[in-house]
Amino acid sequence: MLTTVIKELDVGIHVVNKNGETILYNHKMSAIESMNAQDVIGKNIRDVFQFPHEQTSTLLQALEKKQTTKNVKQQYFNNKGEEIITINHTYPFLYNDKLEGAFEIAKDVTKIEKLIRQNRQNQNTRYSFDSIIGTSTAIKEVIEDAKRVTRTPSSVLITGETGTGKEIFAQSIHNGSDRADQPFISQNCAALPDSLIEGLLFGTKRGSFTGAADHPGLFEQAHGGTLLLDEINSLNPNLQAKLLRAIQEKTIRRVGDTKDRTIDVRIISTINEDPINAIAEGRLRKDLYYRLSVVSLFIPPLRERLEDIEPLMKHFIDLYNYKFHMNVTGVANETLHQLYSYDWPGNVRELEHMVEAAMNLMLDEEEITMTYLPRIFQQRFLSQKQTQVVKVEAPIVNDFQRKDRLPLKAYLDNIEEQYVNAALSEHDGNISRAAEALGLSRQNLQYRIRKFKNKQG
Repeated sequence: MLTTVIKELDVGIHVVNKNGETILYNHKMSAIESMNAQDVIGKNIRDVFQFPHEQTSTLLQALEKKQTTKNVKQQYFNNKGEEIITINHTYPFLYNDKLEGAFEIAKDVTKIEKLIRQNRQNQNTRYSFDSIIGTSTAIKEVIEDAKRVTRTPSSVLITGETGTGKEIFAQSIHNGSDRADQPFISQNCAALPDSLIEGLLFGTKRGSFTGAADHPGLFEQAHGGTLLLDEINSLNPNLQAKLLRAIQEKTIRRVGDTKDRTIDVRIISTINEDPINAIAEGRLRKDLYYRLSVVSLFIPPLRERLEDIEPLMKHFIDLYNYKFHMNVTGVANETLHQLYSYDWPGNVRELEHMVEAAMNLMLDEEEITMTYLPRIFQQRFLSQKQTQVVKVEAPIVNDFQRKDRLPLKAYLDNIEEQYVNAALSEHDGNISRAAEALGLSRQNLQYRIRKFKNKQG
């Protein structure tokens, strides 16, 4: 009788034994997961379902940790590859303190989650943490920090060079937070003159100036959601002071108005230079910096995470295969090694444009080679290669006998740089493996790479 009742309940019930094999699977769970009972009963759930991003089943977690969990959202895929999203209550089953199995009560939220995603797309917030491509430790650490930030409404300052993906991180934080179904408003502070940016941010009151109408500013439009202020260091000091007041008081006043309006907005701002330098040179108020940087995220440039070049290349090749109706399979190994030696001043955005340009020139070729790279890349790579050959082949004795010989420290620095670059090339730009081969810590190698880049700059 109990088994019959469980099978007819209007919530999903899934029971496994201590080995993770399904022993009970009711009708509702079958409907949620679009699977028949015979596809699941007697089988280990590891063999039936797929779990993304190194996640695991909440049922398996209950078996491993012997702990009850409630209201846990789980995303996974059934045996047809279809996405399932549920809210689960999961319990271990103990008999005389001995683990015998685990069971789960599941509520289907797949349709709701997909509707939320559609709303996000309608609000031009199409990026989530899944959109961030990279396998390097450096980028993974930033992603993990950014995911933690989604839990609170605190202000976030994202620092990174042009083209590193600051807005992707900002949208991902918004879409991962409880504000995801509220507006996400983005404004580049360098895109408009000072005479317009104040009215755009805070709104205008009819009659405040010729042609002015009652119009809400970006703060009001973003009420309940997130406001992204890109290139915050481009705002003039007077506007920075008004912005500081709005953040402190949680109120704004439209241009020409006498009424204060309460706002509930999370501020995410970005800056493409070191904030300390911006403060020292008068481009960023110190008090505003402290308000904006409750949480600070630094996105490393591409030259400091060279191991991400290959997965990024694959992603962009797949993207433009789809757009251009092509079938490019990858990039030639020799070309890939050349890409590791480049500084990438435009970072990920520059890499994407390079792939797009190369594929515009290709016809039926399967791999991107140097022939199809933009001319400016070919010239730079050739120049770097010639310089490296001259440096490596010059005998030490001849170097010393030259009238313009370098001091010992400068000469040793050059040799060190060549040795480090050789290790990076040998390990395809993977900083962790290159550091291990050189007998250095990852942090030590990253320090040396930055030192060489600063010397060249």
